[in-house]
Amino acid sequence: MPTNFTVVPVEAQGEERDPPERDGRRQPLKATAEEEEEDEERERGAGDGTARESSPFINNAEMDRGNMYEGKNMALFEEEMDSNPMVSSLLNKLANYTNLTQGVVEHEADEDSKRKEVKVPRMGTFIGVYLPCLQNILGVILFLRLTWIVGTAGVLESFIIVFMCCACTMLTAISMSAIATNGVVPAGGSYYMISRSLGPEFGGAVGLCFYLGTTFAGAMYILGTIEILLTYISPSAAIFKAEEVGEETEPMLNNMRVYGTCIIVLMAIVVFVGVKYVNKLALVFLACVILSIIAIYAGVIKTAFDPPDFPICLLGNRTLSKRNFDVCAKFTESNNETKTTMLWRLFCDSSSLNATCDDYFTLNNVTEIQGIPGITSGVLLDNLWSTYSEKGSIVEKKGQSSVAGSEDTKIAGRPYVFTDIMTYFTMLVGIYFPSVTGIMAGSNRSGDLKDAQKSIPTGTILAISTTSFIYLSCIVLFGACIEGVILRDKFGEAVNRNLVVGTLAWPSPWVIVIGSFFSTCGAGLQSLTGAPRLLQAIARDGIVPFIQVFGHGKANGEPTWALLLTAGICEIGILIASLDSVAPILSMFFLMCYMFVNLACAVQTLLRTPNWRPRFKYYHWTLSFLGMSLCLALMFICSWYYALIAMLIAGCIYKYIEYRGAEKEWGDGIRGLSLNAARYALLRVEDGPPHTKNWRPQVLVLLNLDSEQLVKHPRLLSFTSQLKAGKGLTIVGSVLQGIYLDKCAETQKAEENVKTLMGIEKTKGFCQIVVSPSFRDGISHLIQSAGLGGMKHNTVLMAWPQSWKQTENHFSWKNFVDTVRETTAAQQALLVAKNIDLFPTNQERFTDGNIDVWWIVHDGGMLMLLPFLLRQHKVWRKCKMRIFTVAQMDDNSIQMKKDLQMFLYHLRLNAEVEVVEMFENDISAFTYEKTLVMEQRSQMLKQMQLSKNEREREAQLIHDRNTASHSAPAVKASVAAAAPEKVQMTWTKEKLVAEKHKNKETNLSGYKDIFNMKPNQSNVRRMHTAVKLNGVVLNKSQHAQLVLLNMPGPPKNRKGDENYMEFLEVLTEGLDRVLLVRGSGREVITIYS
Repeated sequence: MPTNFTVVPVEAQGEERDPPERDGRRQPLKATAEEEEEDEERERGAGDGTARESSPFINNAEMDRGNMYEGKNMALFEEEMDSNPMVSSLLNKLANYTNLTQGVVEHEADEDSKRKEVKVPRMGTFIGVYLPCLQNILGVILFLRLTWIVGTAGVLESFIIVFMCCACTMLTAISMSAIATNGVVPAGGSYYMISRSLGPEFGGAVGLCFYLGTTFAGAMYILGTIEILLTYISPSAAIFKAEEVGEETEPMLNNMRVYGTCIIVLMAIVVFVGVKYVNKLALVFLACVILSIIAIYAGVIKTAFDPPDFPICLLGNRTLSKRNFDVCAKFTESNNETKTTMLWRLFCDSSSLNATCDDYFTLNNVTEIQGIPGITSGVLLDNLWSTYSEKGSIVEKKGQSSVAGSEDTKIAGRPYVFTDIMTYFTMLVGIYFPSVTGIMAGSNRSGDLKDAQKSIPTGTILAISTTSFIYLSCIVLFGACIEGVILRDKFGEAVNRNLVVGTLAWPSPWVIVIGSFFSTCGAGLQSLTGAPRLLQAIARDGIVPFIQVFGHGKANGEPTWALLLTAGICEIGILIASLDSVAPILSMFFLMCYMFVNLACAVQTLLRTPNWRPRFKYYHWTLSFLGMSLCLALMFICSWYYALIAMLIAGCIYKYIEYRGAEKEWGDGIRGLSLNAARYALLRVEDGPPHTKNWRPQVLVLLNLDSEQLVKHPRLLSFTSQLKAGKGLTIVGSVLQGIYLDKCAETQKAEENVKTLMGIEKTKGFCQIVVSPSFRDGISHLIQSAGLGGMKHNTVLMAWPQSWKQTENHFSWKNFVDTVRETTAAQQALLVAKNIDLFPTNQERFTDGNIDVWWIVHDGGMLMLLPFLLRQHKVWRKCKMRIFTVAQMDDNSIQMKKDLQMFLYHLRLNAEVEVVEMFENDISAFTYEKTLVMEQRSQMLKQMQLSKNEREREAQLIHDRNTASHSAPAVKASVAAAAPEKVQMTWTKEKLVAEKHKNKETNLSGYKDIFNMKPNQSNVRRMHTAVKLNGVVLNKSQHAQLVLLNMPGPPKNRKGDENYMEFLEVLTEGLDRVLLVRGSGREVITIYS
């Protein structure tokens, strides 16, 4: 349903409305330069004496710049106008939109002049779409091979072949019409449509396939041109001649190669000199095609009452080639004397009547029948069924009686008509399909049409309907008019080397011969014109790096390098030399292109993207899906190995673009499909937690950024990529302290920096930067909310805070301990990498060494799983895994070792096992002293913090006293009365001195207590464990490449948090690379399959 818009003029206040004209309409807008200047003067104050109001939102420089905001009507929206255009200017730009064909800038000197000289689209549906499609679809196969296909496959199977191919192109045209009418399609045609609908990977792959198809089509047309020239126009021009009858194939292929190369060079020069000459000749070539088709229909009508005289000579039921004889008889009677003919001499060893002759020749009679009996002859019934044959077999008439000769009868060298290739249904499909290609000709010219969204569907579908009618009717008419042996005679040897279609045409066979010669020439030229431009369009998009050189050309934009490459690829087709071998190759590439056009339409329709609003309404996803399936089926019907090769080429290009190509965001359907698939998968995953067998670390990496928003510890990302190897979920998070509105630019910069580093370190995942007033809260937000649905992290990876003892460090020990507590509360595993800057980069390789696991308490198997995952990466692959566990006094260490080995065996992990015995012994003086120092330091920190608070309070009191001394006595009294329990606002000098002395005494006594204190027994025990365990680990694992250690949990009493940091520091002292591991509270590894 069309939407009606009403444009309402908004009048500025204080300005008079234009007086209405007599007919009630408003006067037209002033457009002359003088009137605009007058308006500007009036607005500046020259006219009515009123200066223009200055805006507080925009400075005067912006006001003067072309008077950006005319009038005062839209002052409310001035801020938006800085970034968003006015509707009037937007509509003006859209109305003046033009689109020149990519690469063709024949008359434009450069981009600026191109913008100034707007090329007005002029062509309508008939000239712009219908005729180009007609010319591209009708071509070489119709004239050179259709009769042979009808004769070989029979009318019924030929009808099926043509109907399948035409149905395929019709369905594709419906899909293409939907895509082409869904917005403006710039030049680039099918490539543009597919790439913008399915994304750069599919677009590049299919675009290059379409380019190769168009290039090989050029080769096919050139081969067709040479075949017409050397077979039907001037056989004497052949360079290579056949030495014997029946051995013409190889010399003919060599002639094709020589002449084809010459014609390619000639055509490339014509295209290089100027495309305009090719375009001017296009109408001539089209006229040749139409005249030829009219001549065929005229000839068919004529056969009804006056069939042409084209006699065929048969020996028994075998067709004879009329190249080496003229009389169709064994001997002739003249003056009562019997003379042998030339035909006799071809089968006998001499011209005498008693000569020794070929058995078959002796036993069978020579008969002559009409090659074109006419439409009323009933020959259609004979031609209904197929007659497939082996290569080198003789073309025989069905239903004709013959006597078989002896089996050793010589066939080679006899003047029979032989088949040059083996024929079967699927091969004929491959040869025929190129005759229905060319449906993209209209969409390729979308920039030159008056109304592309109306013309492309109408013109293309009409052209396909017309050509389908021509092909289907020709099949029936050929079968009804021409004798079967003539239809199967590919090169017209039985009719004096006439073109078989030409024998049917009226008034002369030469109409078809000359018409088909010029049409194939023109089609070849147009392929050599169109293919380089298509390659240039792909190259200029920049999605395939290695072809970017082909985006350049002459100063006027002509694609010189692309033309050279096209001519080179075309030469490959020429060297193949056989039209029947080249046709299936280009069938593959075109079918693949059409398949993806259908896929693009189906995907967009099924996704129901908001932007999918085609003007062409007669489409449905089932039609697109049917078209896609038909294309795929036809690919494998034509040639399964060509189909696989074409798919392999497209797949390689796809993966190359995915790996090396430029990132493009075109709002393509595949991205929408990915989003839908992701949503569906997320909803499925949401059902419940993963099974232990599916558990893998989904890591949230907490990064620290410096003042320049650069990552402080890049090795943390290196370690992440080594641990993950691109599998599972990785979220790289960081926190910026502040308010989001103020930190917006810094957030973007930080995100770019992190993403760049992730690319360098090959960390595949997502980046999430959080801005929070407090660093602590930011980390908490990340732990709670990072991820989506079932794709949430289950493990947090962070670096050990090296400078935790410095109170200025914003990521201080308090934040660290709180993070440990929160991961435990969230039931997430925690990995803390100590000395992260000593960890290896992705380029390093450890040739030997150990990954040592110290398994103190069971944590769900995290300690076992992590080394296994690390050893999948090249950096750690050659490291051996060793597992140490600690035995207490009551444990049987020998049994423990056996049990652990059995456990590892069931887990399918290869590792050395060692049980370390730690016996109870006295607490050393060193441990006692270390605990004492730790507690003294902790107490001193508290005292310092307290004294700092006191100093702040003292300053506040002085401030309050000064404020109070200037206040009125009544105010003092009222304050005292209102808040008797609060600190008294009025301070005397004596009170202040007494307060100061009191604070000093408190502080001094506090400091004295620190040096007289005794350590807490619980802390002494914990320090004893840390020192003892550290000694054992150092003894066994000092030279290990990595040490994995159970991370003890923080104390329940928050007063001991700083002591907890000290314990961890002592536990890992002296080790190079340590990974502290804290389990999530669930099993992550299982012995079951």
